[in-house]
Amino acid sequence: MLNAMKTMLIIMFTGEFMMGILGNGFIGLVNFTDWVKRRKIYLVDFILTSLAISRIGLLFSMLLNGILVIFHPEVYEYTNITRIIDILWTIFNYLSVWFATCLSIFYCLKIANFSHSLFLWLKWRINRVIPIILLTFLFMSIFINLPITEKFNEDFRDQVSRRNKRNNIPILKVNNSAYFDIVIFLNLGTLFPFTVSLISFFLLILSMWKHTRKIKLSAMDARDPSTEIHLRAMKAVISFLILFVIYCLAFLIATSSPFLPESELAMLFGEIIAVIYPSGHSFILILGNIKLRQTSLNVLQQMKNCFKGRNT
Repeated sequence: MLNAMKTMLIIMFTGEFMMGILGNGFIGLVNFTDWVKRRKIYLVDFILTSLAISRIGLLFSMLLNGILVIFHPEVYEYTNITRIIDILWTIFNYLSVWFATCLSIFYCLKIANFSHSLFLWLKWRINRVIPIILLTFLFMSIFINLPITEKFNEDFRDQVSRRNKRNNIPILKVNNSAYFDIVIFLNLGTLFPFTVSLISFFLLILSMWKHTRKIKLSAMDARDPSTEIHLRAMKAVISFLILFVIYCLAFLIATSSPFLPESELAMLFGEIIAVIYPSGHSFILILGNIKLRQTSLNVLQQMKNCFKGRNT
């Protein structure tokens, strides 16, 4: 029964992984092709492409870690290999979070309408503000959290190694409270970019509310282009916030797996939930972006015509 459950979870994880690579790869390929044709790239396309690349890296680091934990736990005894995985996961994790946050900031500054002097100053300098925010807080996040991540994964490797040596009987010698303190700290490391995205979302709501009141007073169509743009931006930001919360909860499940009776199943279950964040959000971004959505429809239409041609 457990082997059947494990096989089913592995199949689900593989399917989600492939969908994530497909969605993020599509975003990167379309924007890169457009960049080559036009010889220039817009800021939003650059953010989307960078976000897609970072999530592909995050997906591969999650896949590699899952394979080692499930199929080759003995590798965790080799510190150099696991340290590389730790570094890759930390870099791609924070890259993904901060690029998504920069996308939220971009939508807020580009779409929202406020007369406050600080907001206008940021809006006029959006091409400079976003790269500065990204580089500053990204380097701070990585260099502060990388040593914490390595300490956490040393404890995690110790649990996997002991379980493997003692016939899957978990013999815990680490301080459980210290272990979970590190886990909580790693989640708190993403609290600031999450808060920034949340603020951007509320500013978009406030801007849309003001815009809706204005068009009602002027007897304009409630579904004007500005309202549609607000709605698309809000969907992209709120989907990121919801999926990121799910990702953090899944991270807690996966990292707590050494303390659970069926640790491999718990690890797989946490990985499956976590992969929803980098995989699912890519398709939401495709549907919310006019260029990406139209290109995807064209690709699907060409595939449909191709299949029809083969059948006739």
